[in-house]
Amino acid sequence: MRYIPFFIIVVLTVVCAAFGFAFSNLWFWPLLLLSPLTLLGIWDLMQAEHTLMRLYPVSAHFRWFFEWLRPYLREYLFDSDHQGRPFSHTQRALVYRRAKNVESVQAFGTEMDVYSPRHEWINHSLQGRYQNVDDYRVMIGGEHCARPYSASVLNISAMSFGSLSGRAIEALNLGAKMGGFYHDTGEGGISKYHTKHGGDIVWEIGTGYFGCRTRDGHFDRDKFAERATLDQVKMIEIKLGQGAKPGQGGLLPGPKVTPEIAETRGVEVGKDVHSPSNHSAFSTPVGMMEWIAELRELSGGKPVGFKLCVGHRWEFLALTKAMLKTGITPDFIVVDGAEGGTGAAPAELSNHVGTPLREGLIFVRNALVGTNLRDKMKIGVAGKIIDGHDLAANLALGADWCNAARAFMFALGCVQTKKCHTDHCPTGVATQNQWRQAGLVVSDKAPRVYHFHKNTVRALSQYVGAAGLNNPWELRPHHLRVRMDENQVRSADLVYEFLEPGVLLHEPDRSIFRRWWAMADPDSFAPACDPLMTAA
Repeated sequence: MRYIPFFIIVVLTVVCAAFGFAFSNLWFWPLLLLSPLTLLGIWDLMQAEHTLMRLYPVSAHFRWFFEWLRPYLREYLFDSDHQGRPFSHTQRALVYRRAKNVESVQAFGTEMDVYSPRHEWINHSLQGRYQNVDDYRVMIGGEHCARPYSASVLNISAMSFGSLSGRAIEALNLGAKMGGFYHDTGEGGISKYHTKHGGDIVWEIGTGYFGCRTRDGHFDRDKFAERATLDQVKMIEIKLGQGAKPGQGGLLPGPKVTPEIAETRGVEVGKDVHSPSNHSAFSTPVGMMEWIAELRELSGGKPVGFKLCVGHRWEFLALTKAMLKTGITPDFIVVDGAEGGTGAAPAELSNHVGTPLREGLIFVRNALVGTNLRDKMKIGVAGKIIDGHDLAANLALGADWCNAARAFMFALGCVQTKKCHTDHCPTGVATQNQWRQAGLVVSDKAPRVYHFHKNTVRALSQYVGAAGLNNPWELRPHHLRVRMDENQVRSADLVYEFLEPGVLLHEPDRSIFRRWWAMADPDSFAPACDPLMTAA
């Protein structure tokens, strides 16, 4: 039975060929389809790599065809509006409407199941206030910062040139210029596409030190100072880790190192470029604080901070101990959630390594409050930020501002085909292919970036006004309500534990962090003696 489709194809091929020679040339036309199928079946029978093809010649290919077609069928025909990962159709449609400056109101009530577990809302006030604010600003810069920066409450998160196309980078930066918000370069360095339109830049420095590296891949002070003092560069962000693949470096294969990428990163054309897992500029928490002070001085006093996805708790607490020991504090910390990521990553790392944004944010907030360091620096967050509620919820839990990456990709026209790592992005956003990039028109997409930002922040302002507040930084955990199950609702201050100011300094044994605090060493990222193991 399994050979019947192939047998029918062979018979039809022979019949058409015979009739073509005997009667009319018209019989040769079906051979345009039948002959390749016959050859395909013969190849299936002879090859040894695929068992299904060998046992089911020709017909087995339908499996691969439907496997390829499956995500498209689900995306456009079978998934409901609220299904789909990592972003649902409803979420993407909201971004598209706001990016096109189309009214994003909805009729006939919410489509969300408000009785489902984890559903969230902000309590409103009977004294609500009408607000229609296009932007909120937060001042970033601690006591050691000579040139603080006024940042928007929503900005473009780190995405490198190389991961994104030159046209995508250019459109993002022009949109940031139009809206007065910042554009994080990602660890790939500052390219000509970042500087063409003059939008505010946060320069991310990763372990590869791209744009400020020596020939052997170490940090170059002079190259850093040359670029960091550019007026367009507003802040410096040290990348300790990212949500998509925490704890890992990266390798850019030589064939992908084009002349443009080589120029941007300060590497050689056509040669493999390795980003180590760890920084070579420091090896201890105290060393990191000293390097932060050095970068701040070399940049002319601009804000310097770091980004991480929270991992071992004692490592971050070791950083807080180093801040206390040296008196050096970063100007900001960006918490990247494990649910983030615009490029490709190993499945295990993407799915099961790293702390999700909410837990990471609350931990960082608690660590800084518990050591009386919270008022010395600002906290930014990144990880699936899409709408005004996402902004409000993170601000209520301790953030000062939010960054978004994939949302701004949607604003550029991304359709979530998840081919970012293949260089076959159909919308020209995540590819270096010139033909594919040609479809992305900067003059059309940049205004969409601007409109998405403006309309999303305006939605946040309406959210804040409904709660009876003057600005989003008045939001607190008790404003955020979380449904635990069908019959139980709690405010976030009862769902999560929040430390009291100074508790880690004065009464660490009373804190849920007591074990990690004891393990934290300002002179090493390795854990000190575990008190529970010692007691055992």
